[in-house]
Amino acid sequence: MTALLLTIISAALINNLVLQWPLGVDPLLAAERRQVHALGMATASLMLIVGVLGDLLYRGLLVPLDLTALRLFVFLPLSVLLIAPLLKLLARALPGLSFDGLWPLLLGNAGVLGLTLLNAEDDKGLLQATALSLGAGLGFWLVLSLFSDLRQRTLDNDVPLPFRGLPIQLIGAGLLAVAFLGFSGLIKT
Repeated sequence: MTALLLTIISAALINNLVLQWPLGVDPLLAAERRQVHALGMATASLMLIVGVLGDLLYRGLLVPLDLTALRLFVFLPLSVLLIAPLLKLLARALPGLSFDGLWPLLLGNAGVLGLTLLNAEDDKGLLQATALSLGAGLGFWLVLSLFSDLRQRTLDNDVPLPFRGLPIQLIGAGLLAVAFLGFSGLIKT
């Protein structure tokens, strides 16, 4: 149980897919302020579902048939085919959040595919893959929320003209990555 909790914390804070691995940066830069929590919840749910199903398909189908080289061709359609039903389910379950227009952001999120490939590469079991998927999704949601607040602060302040827009956002993302490096000594193995 402790190992699973440490995996969730490690995936969310220390080995964050957005800041430590450059995966999922596109939705981070393109998300609107009003859809931050909807995108975070949808991405975390998608990472959890695709991570678990991908691990089950990898262990139950690809490894026994010795087709592990085809894992990319299995994981990519899996993640794409689950986006629309997941968004419909979340829109029904949470009518207060706007899930409209999130399909392209979820489709372009390389973090979901990267997570399933990391789960297949580690091959530590279904519980470990579930914990890693949950931690990665929660870490993406955390970074998305922090980055949205940082973007709002830069819009409210006087930023020099050459740094307005994307340059100040990239500088902010770099500073967030440096701040998250402070968590690297949190868990000793």
